[in-house]
Amino acid sequence: MEPGNSTQIPEFLLLGLSEGPELQPLIFGLFLSMYLITVFGNLLIILTVSTECHLHTPMYFFLSNLSFVDICFTSTTIPKMLQNIQTQRKVITYEGCIVQVYFYLLFAGLDNFLLTVMAYDRYVAICHPLQYTVIMSPWVCALLVLVSWVLSSMYSLLQSLMILRLSFCSDLEIHHFFCEMTWLIQLACSDPFLNNMVVYFGSVIIGGVSLAGILYSYSKIVASICGISSAQGQYKAFSTCASHLSVVSLFYCSALGVYLSFTATYRSHTSAIVSVMYTVVTPMLNPFIYSLRNKDIKRALKGFLGMETSRKSPFTSS
Repeated sequence: MEPGNSTQIPEFLLLGLSEGPELQPLIFGLFLSMYLITVFGNLLIILTVSTECHLHTPMYFFLSNLSFVDICFTSTTIPKMLQNIQTQRKVITYEGCIVQVYFYLLFAGLDNFLLTVMAYDRYVAICHPLQYTVIMSPWVCALLVLVSWVLSSMYSLLQSLMILRLSFCSDLEIHHFFCEMTWLIQLACSDPFLNNMVVYFGSVIIGGVSLAGILYSYSKIVASICGISSAQGQYKAFSTCASHLSVVSLFYCSALGVYLSFTATYRSHTSAIVSVMYTVVTPMLNPFIYSLRNKDIKRALKGFLGMETSRKSPFTSS
């Protein structure tokens, strides 16, 4: 294909995790299982939080939003991958690729912002418990989620529009199971300098500010916990943010692993394999982390699933 305007490009080739035909049934079954677990687990969290009155608090409101975003995040990439394996066609149209880039960045950004908002929620709950209900009012919680959606939408729209300015040649193979933006920039025939700068500064601003907010919140939380005299009080305070801290560590460590693997192994399947941790495994594990480490969630899940015959009072200490 001759270099030209990018809108004339009919389709890209998604090479996936492996080109070996004997591995395709195994990959299909594995990813279908992980996708169903992700959707079922996060949907169960949403339904439980929605139906249990004593979980109608800011922390669980943000958790249900995070679960919804995780469902959308995996649904952006995995169904298309499964379709390509099932039909034995590795193609995705140019328009479909741009749409996938937009929604992938949208929900990845929302994950990032919601984790920051949840860190702020834990900071207020532990460091300013007496003012918690005033500071984290329903209007404030809704506003924080709305701002997260607006910022993520603006960021993903900017990056998607920047892709439209690129033109492509004959090399349309993407060594990934979805349209990863960095791969598209690398395939461009036109000068990608401006795109790289937008990606770099956008990632630094979005990711850096969010990570700084999380680190600041937890520095204040640690200082506040250290000021508690009793060991039981310290443990109870720390236990309220242990699940969130686990999810944050998993999210940012896997994202860092994806970045390092891509820069070190360009044009190989290694970066695609590593990105599975970020795009599939992390959203799948989030419900398990919160349900296994949180007594309120475990109790509510048992009640929701009919596994608890005698419902405890919502004011019972956990």
